[in-house]
Amino acid sequence: MAAELVPVRVGVTAGDLYTLWAPRWREGGDEWEAFLGKGDDLFAFESVADLAAFVRTNTDNDLTDHPAWENLTSANAHKLKPAPDREVDLVAVEESLSEKPTEESVTALANTMAVVSSIGSVCELPAVTRFFNGNPNLGLLSGGYEHFTGKAGLKRWRVVGDIVARGWDSVLAAVDEVISVPDVDERAAKLAADELEEPYEEQDEEVDEVVATEADGTDSSDEEAVERTPRDDVVLGGQEDFWTEVGIDPVRIQASSGTFYTLRCYFDDRPIFLGRNGRISVFTSERALARYLADEHDHDLSDLSTYDDIRTAATDGSLRVDVTEDNIYVLTGLSDDIADGPDTIDHDQLELAVELVRDIGEYSEEDTVDKLLADGRPLGKLVDYVLDPGENSRPAPPYTAAVKEWDEVERFVESRLRRE
Repeated sequence: MAAELVPVRVGVTAGDLYTLWAPRWREGGDEWEAFLGKGDDLFAFESVADLAAFVRTNTDNDLTDHPAWENLTSANAHKLKPAPDREVDLVAVEESLSEKPTEESVTALANTMAVVSSIGSVCELPAVTRFFNGNPNLGLLSGGYEHFTGKAGLKRWRVVGDIVARGWDSVLAAVDEVISVPDVDERAAKLAADELEEPYEEQDEEVDEVVATEADGTDSSDEEAVERTPRDDVVLGGQEDFWTEVGIDPVRIQASSGTFYTLRCYFDDRPIFLGRNGRISVFTSERALARYLADEHDHDLSDLSTYDDIRTAATDGSLRVDVTEDNIYVLTGLSDDIADGPDTIDHDQLELAVELVRDIGEYSEEDTVDKLLADGRPLGKLVDYVLDPGENSRPAPPYTAAVKEWDEVERFVESRLRRE
C-alpha cells in the first residue's frame, strides 16, 4: 500500500488554509492515517509558501516518521501545491447543495466529504464522526453525478441537502476548533515563495516519487534498477484481456450508500466474491481496490490458481481495474421506479440488479433474496413481468408491497458489503 503525503487546501471559517494529509498506508502490519499536526492540533497555513517553509524547517510534528516525509523536506515548493481535486471548501457546502447538481458540484462535494471525514477520524472529533456514521446517504456523493439526475436524482440531492442543513454547522465548528496556524521561518517562507514564482516542470518519473514512496521504504531508484522481464506463462496486468484470462471480473455496485468496487468469479456456476464468511469486501475506488489486492489477505478468491496473477499485477503496478458494462450494477433509483409501475423500470438495469442480488444471496448462503423474488410475492410478480412480459401477466397497482420488498432486498445487500 503506497504511503504518500497529499497537499490539501481546506476552506474553513478562517479562510483558505493549506495542510498535508497522509491517506491510509500500511506499515509494520498496521494501517495508519494522519494529518500534519501535533497532539490535538491540525496544522494549516495561509499559503503554499508557508506550508513549504514549515515542512523544511520543522521536526516536531506527527508526520516526521511518515515514509515520505524526508523526501518532501527537500522537494520543490511546487510539490506542495494541492491538485484541483484536493482543494475543498467546507464553507461552500450548504450553498452548493442549495443549487441544482452539476458534475463539478457533486465531485467537489464528494472530495470535501472525503477529506472532512478523514479529519474527523484522525483528530477524533465526535461531531464529525457522528455526522458521517449517522448519515450513510452521504455516500451517494461518491457515486458521482449520475446519482442525482432525473426526478429520483433530485430527490436524493434534497436528501443530502437536508442532512447537511441539520448537522454541517457543528461539523464546520469542530474542524475550525482543531485547526492551528503555527509560526513559520520568514526566510524559509520567502525562499519558497520565490520558488513558486519560477516555472516548474516534472523532469521524469523519479520526481513524481518525491512525495509518494513505498511504505516498506524501498528506494525508487533501486526499484527502477530491477529488470522486470515477464515470463511467458504470466498473465500481465496491462493486457486488454487480462481479466478474461484470469477468469475473475471487477464489479461496480451503485447502492444507496455509495458506489463500490469488488471482484467476482463463478466456480462450477457458483458465485464467489472477494470476501469471506459470506460478506463481500468493497472499495470506494478502483485505486483502493488495486491497493488492497497488492497486499496479502485471506479471502475466498485467494485460493484460486489465477489469483496470483492478479496480486502480481497489483504489486508491480500494471493492474488496471476495468469494469465492463455487464458488470456494472445500479441498484439506486429502482425503488422509485418500482413505485411508479412496470413501464418506468429499465429492463436491463433490473435484469442486472436481479443477477447481482441473487449472486450475493447465494454467496452469503442466505435465502432472503430468493424468498422475496419468489413467483408468488409482489416483488417477484413485478420482476417476472418486466423481464419477460410475454410469459407473465401484468401485476395490478398499487406497487407499495413490491417497493417494500425491494427495499428489504437492498438492505440485505448493504448488510453483506464490508468496506475495507
